[in-house]
Amino acid sequence: MTNNLAARTREIALTLTAWPSVTGSADEAAFAARLADYLQGFDEVWTAAIPGDAAGRGNVFALKRGKGRRSIVLTGHFDTVPRDDYGDLYSLALCPEELRPAIIARLELSGEHPLALADLKSGDFLPGRGLLDMKAGLAAGIAVIESYRGEANLLFIAVADEEDRSAGARAAVPLIPKIAKDHGLDIELIINLDAIADQGVGRFGQSAAFGSIGKYLLCAYVTGKESHACYPFSGVNAAYLAAELVAEFECAPELAEITGPEIAAPPTILQMRDLKQGYNVTTPGHVWIYWNVLSHRREPGEILRIARELAGRAVARARARLDERRAVTGRPENSETWSNVQIMDFEELIGLLRGTPVFEEKFLAYKASQAGEHKVDFPTRSKVLFETAHADSGLHGPVIIFGFASIPYQPVTCTARLRDIVMGAIENAGFPVGAIQYFPGISDMSFFGQGPGGLEEAEKNTPIWGASFNLDGSPGYPCINIGPWGRDYHHWLERLHAPYAFETLPKVLLAVIEAVFKRG
Repeated sequence: MTNNLAARTREIALTLTAWPSVTGSADEAAFAARLADYLQGFDEVWTAAIPGDAAGRGNVFALKRGKGRRSIVLTGHFDTVPRDDYGDLYSLALCPEELRPAIIARLELSGEHPLALADLKSGDFLPGRGLLDMKAGLAAGIAVIESYRGEANLLFIAVADEEDRSAGARAAVPLIPKIAKDHGLDIELIINLDAIADQGVGRFGQSAAFGSIGKYLLCAYVTGKESHACYPFSGVNAAYLAAELVAEFECAPELAEITGPEIAAPPTILQMRDLKQGYNVTTPGHVWIYWNVLSHRREPGEILRIARELAGRAVARARARLDERRAVTGRPENSETWSNVQIMDFEELIGLLRGTPVFEEKFLAYKASQAGEHKVDFPTRSKVLFETAHADSGLHGPVIIFGFASIPYQPVTCTARLRDIVMGAIENAGFPVGAIQYFPGISDMSFFGQGPGGLEEAEKNTPIWGASFNLDGSPGYPCINIGPWGRDYHHWLERLHAPYAFETLPKVLLAVIEAVFKRG
């Protein structure tokens, strides 16, 4: 059985990788039906369209019946990032066995990426777009369910769009309670099958994760007080104010959570854009910024509080620096404007409009219209709504307005008891798998699992909430991640550690399923 299971896992992984499924493409939209037709060994297989999805995408559900009601879900996403980065190897990017010698030849010629060259020449690693992230994980789940002969009900869910807006998982989550009711299932565990990157020998990559980090796209709309460039001290240059803000936030330890030995990466700027149109010698008046803020337990309200504190330090430093430089240069302008920089949240900004005709007739209508801009990303839609609200708010002078510019991904965790059951099964079977508290990348676990709550502050400070997206609330299932490992996903050197993915991982999944079912 072991050899057959490994061979079947490999076969499924290579088959799924050969099917293109770039996020937002027609191939991704066609993938669900194609996968549903391919699945074998299930009692029921069906697809469900993602409501209102402009790309026409859907999710796949497949159920293998056991005995009774106790059930375990295995899930993962089938979309991938584009493969243009492969260059002249584009046509081979979905063919791992043909791609490997081609990449080896390229690396031997260039002399670059020695670790990747050594990995691929070892024979233990297979390259290919989406093989690591995360079709090998899906393959392990499918192969395990096909081979399973135990008493648990196993539900397989393959979702679209994890790489962009998690539309697949967000559409699947509200269906699960109904599926459970209609099919007589008591869901005890969800196993996400996503990959972990490891640049070392695989000790970290070969881990079961008992939670997942959260992500909040913190944003700031910065306005200054415009002045002529010949009189720079008489105004507040929004670009300079934003620069000091960026300097304060870049890898700020105050926003890097620590849990035991695990450290959530501190924030780094993802975009900074001056909103000035065209050339003139007036200083910039408006700047848009957003950062990736990762969380273990921290809720959105706490993130906003820390952001305001960091902004206060940035403003004080900017004012002191300009006062010093004005004195050194002997400029006569008054820079008192810097003492009036306001710091607020989007909720406070919209409070200036709420209940007015401007809010009811203009802002809400514009918010709804932005939801129809399917080719415009969520942060850009948020920027437009910040601009609109600020323009009608009556605010004058410099201000920093914080909020969130996209969907919140809550951190999730599970119980110590579940961790003990899972790790006990893994250790008793002698598998080389460790334990980490938080899956280190953004994952759909945030929508399936047990989060800390506190999203009310995120909702009030995310302008596109309720129009561009809604969150119905997580069912709060126990959720862990056990998947393959490899290196450099989202890169043309994306490569999977094949022995672990095809031989070890399926056996680990079977052991965990049996342990949870027997001891649940």
